[in-house]
Amino acid sequence: MSAQIESAAAPAADVEGPDNRFDRARSRVGAVAVLPLMALALLWPGGMPAAQRGMLAVLAFVIVLWICETIPIAATALMGIALLVLLGVGTPSEVFGAFGSPTVFLVVGAFLLARAMTVHGLDRRFAPRVLSLPGVGNSTYRTALAFGVVATLLATLVSASATAAMLLPIGVGVVRTVGDLVREQDPSITGYRTRFSCMLMLAIAYGAGVGSVLTPITGIANVIGRGAVEEMTGYRIPLFDWLSMSAPYVLALGAVMFGALVLLNRPETRRIPGGQEHFRAAHRALGRMSGGERNVLRVFAVTVTLWVVPSLLETLGVVTPDTPAASVISRLDEGAVVVAAAGLLFFLPTGAGGRTLTWADAAKIDWGTVVLVGVGLTIGRMMNATGLADSFGAAVAGLTGVRSTLLLCLVAVVLAMVISETTSNTASVGIAVPIIVPIATAIGVDPLIPAMAAIFGGNAGAMLPVSTPPNAIVYGSGYVPMIRMIRTGVVADLATIPLILLATVGIGSMIGLALP
Repeated sequence: MSAQIESAAAPAADVEGPDNRFDRARSRVGAVAVLPLMALALLWPGGMPAAQRGMLAVLAFVIVLWICETIPIAATALMGIALLVLLGVGTPSEVFGAFGSPTVFLVVGAFLLARAMTVHGLDRRFAPRVLSLPGVGNSTYRTALAFGVVATLLATLVSASATAAMLLPIGVGVVRTVGDLVREQDPSITGYRTRFSCMLMLAIAYGAGVGSVLTPITGIANVIGRGAVEEMTGYRIPLFDWLSMSAPYVLALGAVMFGALVLLNRPETRRIPGGQEHFRAAHRALGRMSGGERNVLRVFAVTVTLWVVPSLLETLGVVTPDTPAASVISRLDEGAVVVAAAGLLFFLPTGAGGRTLTWADAAKIDWGTVVLVGVGLTIGRMMNATGLADSFGAAVAGLTGVRSTLLLCLVAVVLAMVISETTSNTASVGIAVPIIVPIATAIGVDPLIPAMAAIFGGNAGAMLPVSTPPNAIVYGSGYVPMIRMIRTGVVADLATIPLILLATVGIGSMIGLALP
């Protein structure tokens, strides 16, 4: 089995086809539609102020090109922020000021930590360790479950796309081994596209998506959504409040996703010959942790502690505003903590004559996503500053008749989920949250819970390769037929909606998530 896994590098099937034609058509629609829509926004009748019309035009530009992906999402973001100045929506200092937000530095610091994990291979230790546990590697069901669990855990440390890319080669080897066994039992089956291949690959994609919801920084969509809420309300959702909603949701969603995978992709065989021995050998081959791995692990542990403990102490009432510790805790901003902690990696020696992190390594983080985060914050800020958020919220509330938190949360989930099925979850959250927050304000509902519903909904799209980067990665392997991805994704989406409402409306109300 080891040789099979090491040699499994090429996809099993050519994936050029209808999905690529759809992407090209979608791109052309964006190129054709964007200018007329911008012109319509700029010439909007009814006495709307010029700044609001300009803001509406920029929104049309950004939303259309984000959904259609005519040009890269980060490039659209850069052009959008320039248009805010050129169309007179705000001054350069007002528009570009959002890049000084702590949220931007939170992303930079988190990316540096994740980069250090990748450089030293700390992230790659998780999969062989879990798959080598007793009873896991020899069963197709337990192997698929283990891949899903590993993907979920890894996605809380590094990006969901990096998680899927990391686990894909291991999954390909397992798929080919089981495929050979299936063909021996049923000669009518050709190739490696089996129900098991679909279940395993989607377990990787869904697990990565589930794990990315756990904290405000485990997914860029979360960062953008939380940052947009802060820009539009002046309030940052506390980490402990987020975890109170996301942890039960992640556990329940993981179970639902795996149930959908088993129900619709029941594997042809239950056994993987030699699987247990291979994964144990792969884990032993990693050897002991290097000095760099230990440094990264220590810095990561310190960072998480400084993130979680202050919020926990305040929630439990151990620290109150009149205690001396309150002034110290108030300075432990999440962005400042992670940037300072990541900075230590440039000092710490690895024991091999080098440092744990070099600037050459750090320069390879995804700076395009950093730009996207800053632009997402800017859009929320300028919608408030121009008054477009209030006008838009009142208009939509009047048209839809939404009057309650529960109904608005349902609208938020469905809106964000539908958008995420045709574009990335990052773009989905960036579009949905600035729409939902002003609606909540217009109808007199606290916006935090509906905003969380939009963030969770934007992360939940599971039907198409374009829905999330992990979906695209596993679909690109060639082992997941489009019809199976759609069928499984529909069931997963429908089951996810009530879970999001329970997590946001139910738990959010219980913990008292609300503007102070």
